[in-house]
Amino acid sequence: MKVVALVSGGKDSCYAMMKCIQYGHEIVALANLLPVDDSVDELDSYMYQTVGHQIIVGYAECMNVPLFRRRIRGSSRHQKLSYQMTLDDEVEDMFVLLSEVKRQIPSITAVSSGAIASDYQRLRVESICSRLGLVSLAFLWKQDQTLLLQEMIANGIKAILVKVAAVGLDPSKHLGKDLAFMEPYLLKLKVKYGSNVCGEGGEYETMTLDCPLFTNASIVLDECQVVLHSPDSIAPVGVLHPSTFHLEKKGNLDSNSLEEESSLVSEVLGDGPNTSNSTRQRDNEIVDLVKHTSNRVHISRTEKHNTFSICCWLEDSQKSSTGLKEDLETVLTELEFQLLKHGFNWQNVLYIHLYISDMSEFAVANETYVKFITQEKCPFGVPSRSTIELPLAQAGLGKAYVEVLVANDESKRVLHVQSISCWAPSCIGPYSQATLHKSVLHMAGQLGLDPPTMNLRNEGAIAELNQALTNSEAIAESFNRSISSSAILFVVFCSARTNQSERNQLHEKFVTFLDLAKSSRRVLNVIDPMFLYILVPDLPKRALVEVKPVLYVDDDTETEDETKQDHSGEGDYSFGGYKPENWHQGCVQKRVVDGKMCVTVLSISAEVMRKLQEASGEEEQQLERVSRFCVYLLNKTLSEDSFSWQDTTSLRIHLSTSLGVSVERLSDTFASVFRELNEMSDGVKVDSSKEPIFNVVPVLGAGNTSASLDNIITCELFALRS
Repeated sequence: MKVVALVSGGKDSCYAMMKCIQYGHEIVALANLLPVDDSVDELDSYMYQTVGHQIIVGYAECMNVPLFRRRIRGSSRHQKLSYQMTLDDEVEDMFVLLSEVKRQIPSITAVSSGAIASDYQRLRVESICSRLGLVSLAFLWKQDQTLLLQEMIANGIKAILVKVAAVGLDPSKHLGKDLAFMEPYLLKLKVKYGSNVCGEGGEYETMTLDCPLFTNASIVLDECQVVLHSPDSIAPVGVLHPSTFHLEKKGNLDSNSLEEESSLVSEVLGDGPNTSNSTRQRDNEIVDLVKHTSNRVHISRTEKHNTFSICCWLEDSQKSSTGLKEDLETVLTELEFQLLKHGFNWQNVLYIHLYISDMSEFAVANETYVKFITQEKCPFGVPSRSTIELPLAQAGLGKAYVEVLVANDESKRVLHVQSISCWAPSCIGPYSQATLHKSVLHMAGQLGLDPPTMNLRNEGAIAELNQALTNSEAIAESFNRSISSSAILFVVFCSARTNQSERNQLHEKFVTFLDLAKSSRRVLNVIDPMFLYILVPDLPKRALVEVKPVLYVDDDTETEDETKQDHSGEGDYSFGGYKPENWHQGCVQKRVVDGKMCVTVLSISAEVMRKLQEASGEEEQQLERVSRFCVYLLNKTLSEDSFSWQDTTSLRIHLSTSLGVSVERLSDTFASVFRELNEMSDGVKVDSSKEPIFNVVPVLGAGNTSASLDNIITCELFALRS
C-alpha cells in the first residue's frame, strides 16, 4: 500500500515507517501537526508530541518525500476514550491534514502511526482513517517495550532525548543524550521505578536525527538550549529547544541532489468539518422488506430477560428465492424490528453469528451488514462477530441466517482495534475482536492470519490453527487472561477442504498449544475447557480453520470449575420415557463455573442414534425420539445444578445434513417436545406461545474431536444465573 506517515519527530513514528517498508508498503508522504506559534515547544495536548517540531521540516529533504504540515488550532475537547467527531477538537486538525494529503495524492490508501500502548491516540487515528476510507497501520502496537527499544537502536534509529518528565531523569544531565547511550539507564529505571522504557507513560520524548530512511541526509543540531518547565525535586520536567540545525549530506550527494524545501513542504490551511453536515443517521431509514416476505421469516428467542439471543432464518423455495443481498437485508431488518419491539437497538448487541450460503459472496454480505451495524449506532462498541458458510440450501433455508446475543444494559466492554499491527488481526470493519459482558468474554472467530500482513498462513490447517490460537491468546491477554486457563468452550470450525490427515491431528495440536501456554504462565486456577468441532463448507478467506473461544473473566481469583461434580442418580429427571442411565453421561460435556454459568455440549452421534432406535425402528418416530432424548438430557443437566430454562442465554442445535432432515422439520419437532415438557413438568415454564427458545443450525458434521465429526445432532447450551 502507498502510505502517508504521521511523524512527530520521535523514535516511534520513524521506526513505524521502517516497519511499513519491512512489510512491503511504500512511504509516499509525511504528515505533521505543529503549534500555531513556532517558538512554542510543547502544547497541552493529549494527542500530539510537538517538542522538537522546529526540525521536522528537514525530514522532507532527508527522505526526499513531500511533507504536509498543519498548525493545531483545536484543543482536547472530546476527552472520552472512544472519539466522536467534535467541533474545534485537535483531532479534527488531523482530519483536515490527512484529507488534503489524500486529495493531492489519491493513490494513498493507508496511514502509519507510532502508537505503542495509548488507546486514546490509537482510537483517534482509527476514527480519522475510518472517516477517510484509509487503513490504519500501527506496527508497534502492543509490542514489548524493552524488546522494541532494543530493536530501534539495533536497526539504526539515531535519536536524542528532547523531553524528560520522570523520576530518575534530570533535564540538565539527560536532555540531548543519545538513545543508545541512555538504554542501560532506562532499563535500570524500569526495574527500580516501573517506568516505561519506551516512554509510553510520558517519561521522556525523543527526536530522530538519523535512520536508514534518511537516504539523502541526516540532521545535525548546531545550537539548542534546555528549558526547565518544572523544577520538581523528584521528577523535574524539561525540554530541549533546538535553535539552529543543518542537514549533513550522505554519500556523494551534492547540494543539487537535495530538493528545495519549498517544493517538498506545504502547509495545510482551511477549517475543520461541519459536524452537523457530516453526521449520518440511518435510524429513520429502515427498509420495509418484511411485509412481502413475512411468510418466509422464522424467529427464535431465549427467555432470559437481561441477556438473550434472537435468531432469524428464512424458509426457501424456488418462487420466493432471492439473492444473498436481499435475503440478508430481510433478516437484518427483521432483527432490527425485533430489537425495537423489545426496547433495544444494535448498541445492545454483544455478538453476531453471520451465516451465509456462499462464502464467495462475502463482500456482498459485508456491504449489506454495514448498512445496519455501524459505529455510530453502537457508541459503546460494535459487537464481535463470526462469519461462516453453512449448507443452508441443503437444509431448506434461504441464503442468509443471523443470530444475535443481546444484553439489556450498557455494561459491555469492547476491544476493537482497527489498525493493522504485529499484535493480532485487525478488525477494519464494524466488528470487534472481543466483547466482555457479565464475566463472559465473547471472542470473534479467529482465523490463522499473520497480523502485520493480514495474510492467511499457507502451510496448511495445523499452521492456521497455531496462528489462530496465538491471535486468540493476544486478545485474551488484553483482558489479563489466557485461553489456556480461562476458556470454557472452544468452537472450532473446520472447512470441508481440510484433508483428513490434518483434521485427525488438529485436536492433539490444539491441546499441546494450550499445555505450553499454561506452563509458561504458571496459572493456578484453570478451567478445563470443552471442545466442539464443526465441519462447514467454507470459511472467510478460504481458511481451513476458524476458532471461536468463550472465556470466563471474573475479578474473583478463586474461580471454581465445578466440572467434575457428578450428580447422576440425584433427583427424578425422567421425561419422554427416559430415565438416567450410565451411558447417557458419555453424551454430555458440561462446565459449571462459580455456580454462575453452565455451558453444556450434548452430542448425538450415529452410535447413539442406533441405541435410541432399538426401542423403535420406525423412521417416523426416530426424529421425535432423538429430540425427546436431547431435551431430557438438557433439562437434567440444568436441573441438577439448580439452573432453569429461564437462565438460558442461547441454545443452538447443530443439525448434520447427513440426517436428511430439513431445519424446519427438526425445529417443529423440538418445539413440540418443549411444549410436552412444559405441560408435564412443574417449574419448567418454557412459554410455548412465544417463539422457540432454540435455533437449529445446519452443518456438515460435528464432534468433540477433530478426528470424529459424526454427530448427527449437537446441542450447545449457555445458561447464566443472574
